[in-house]
Amino acid sequence: MNRFADMGVLAFRQTNSRGTFKPHLAVKFRADDENLCTFSIDSTRLPNKQPQPDAYLVTHAHSDHNGKSAMLSDLSVSTEKTAKALEIRHDRDFKGRTVACGDSIDINGVTVKTYQTGHTAGAVGFYWVNDVGTRILVTGDVKDASALPKCDVLITEANYGDHSDPSCHFEDDLEGFRNVMECGSQVAFGAYAFGKAQRAVELLRGIGYHGTIAMEEKSLLLTRSLVDNAGDIVAIGECDEDEVCIVPPWDFKKLPHSMKKYVLTGRLDYSYPALQVSDHLDANGLAKMVEDIDPELTIVYHPSGERPEKFASYLNSVGREAVSLDQVSNVLSNEFL
Repeated sequence: MNRFADMGVLAFRQTNSRGTFKPHLAVKFRADDENLCTFSIDSTRLPNKQPQPDAYLVTHAHSDHNGKSAMLSDLSVSTEKTAKALEIRHDRDFKGRTVACGDSIDINGVTVKTYQTGHTAGAVGFYWVNDVGTRILVTGDVKDASALPKCDVLITEANYGDHSDPSCHFEDDLEGFRNVMECGSQVAFGAYAFGKAQRAVELLRGIGYHGTIAMEEKSLLLTRSLVDNAGDIVAIGECDEDEVCIVPPWDFKKLPHSMKKYVLTGRLDYSYPALQVSDHLDANGLAKMVEDIDPELTIVYHPSGERPEKFASYLNSVGREAVSLDQVSNVLSNEFL
């Protein structure tokens, strides 16, 4: 990890009271005023009796990025939409500070700018510069990398980062989605309440469907709060006859048998027809993202399992220095203390 230290960046993993690693990682660096700062990235809170970071950065509101825990700290930082999504999903107040997508926020003298990633409503990457001019970018999960800036140290995801796995290579089936809508009414789309349901509404409006969309309660509340120009969206049963519905896949059984049903997913284990609609970049998209951002060093920090190591290995094989989360030390370098 000396290469990171040379750039004034120390990535490390923290342990909990049981001695096991906490989720994801933290980054230690010096600000322009030479104060030592720590940002915890998509991680759960530390006990109050332990030294706290300067911020818990929450890239988006999916549960595997641990916002349910971080949102209860006044040190948490997220976008306004991510905070709202966390509040709706978990029925708790967001205790931290918020920033609008695309704006900057000051964290103990460090200017942190946000960049949209297209993964979910409110999902952003966080970007800042340390005392020696190293540009640091944390992406969270990414669907659209076009807005992300160049950086020197990239901390990113690998949900579909295994280039040897055919399932990690895909394109969204937008033509199939459009064809389903052109074949008549009475159609239901299976989509998770947060993320996929909002994307389904945006896709429907994008292809020119202006009619009413019926949604289950949680999906409806999230969509009304997070999607601009969502159009006429109502709860299931509020229309005389629901022509287009969006529900979680497990709620299909509650809908009329005659209704055509499609799951928006890349998975193959549903008994209903599937349409490939992902909230992530595929393997080639992730590789192109790294090429465009052009970091000197990359840390692949998400998800659990083998994907981070496989994506880091691929990046190294094409001449881009990278490490995965399991290679990040939990031991702090004395030169930073």
